[in-house]
Amino acid sequence: MPAGDLRRSRRDVLLGAVGLGLAAAGCASEPEDVPVRTGATSSAPGTLSAATPTAPPEPVTVERVRSAARGTEVELVVMRPEDAGRELPVCLALHGRNEGAGMFVDLGLPDVLTSLVNYQGVPPFAVVAVDGGDSSYWVSRDSGDDPQRMLREDMPAWLAERGLSTNPFAVLGISMGGYGALNYATNVHNPAVAVLSPALFLSWPEAEARDVFTDEQQWRETDPLQNLDDITGLPIGVWCGETDPFIDGARRLIEQAGPTVAEVEPGDHDDVYWRKVLPDALKFVGSHVA
Repeated sequence: MPAGDLRRSRRDVLLGAVGLGLAAAGCASEPEDVPVRTGATSSAPGTLSAATPTAPPEPVTVERVRSAARGTEVELVVMRPEDAGRELPVCLALHGRNEGAGMFVDLGLPDVLTSLVNYQGVPPFAVVAVDGGDSSYWVSRDSGDDPQRMLREDMPAWLAERGLSTNPFAVLGISMGGYGALNYATNVHNPAVAVLSPALFLSWPEAEARDVFTDEQQWRETDPLQNLDDITGLPIGVWCGETDPFIDGARRLIEQAGPTVAEVEPGDHDDVYWRKVLPDALKFVGSHVA
């Protein structure tokens, strides 16, 4: 079975458990299974889950919420370290192309986060992922579907409803989500930014071929490499594999942005590489918890 089908099948198991209100577990299996202990709850769009206020939060909750900025319901996944409290600082997580918020559960992030916090001294924080559109590059295609506005305007209320900090201290993005994370950082106050295999383009023809941007002007206005002044001085971590198709853009980002951490090592644009570097990326994020 192709890796993409494996990811979807495991995500379906998790979402099925949401509907039943039961605990679920989900992860991709390339090159090997990473155990993920997950609990999932469901609630009406934009409301708190049915858990009692005194009950400890589940390590993973998956809900459908209504996004005014995107004009649709989206999946909201909250990942906490096991045995952590409710009131936690937040790192947003932006998924890659042809994926959704469940991508981070598939990659085993919940267990990695728990291990770092409970056994390696990283300060506790939550990672919150949300659907931005499977091929949106986290930019607006029209006035009725704006993923960046969702992050800025819808997200704070969702976080408040779940007892989390409403001002994310960091943002993590993979591939297309790396483009979105750097773009998000230009519009909010001083987040730490961690990007894995960021999908960055060196020319308009290259960007245009993705059939994402409405025109060249929108690409230039949102392209991180052309708006470096907006992220200068921010704590940035960049991880990219040497054989990644976006390696040239990652190298340009490293050369021109001067990130705090820059790791280029053997690896491709796939789950195997992202699983390998995810612990380091989360450590970097955790080092910037206020």
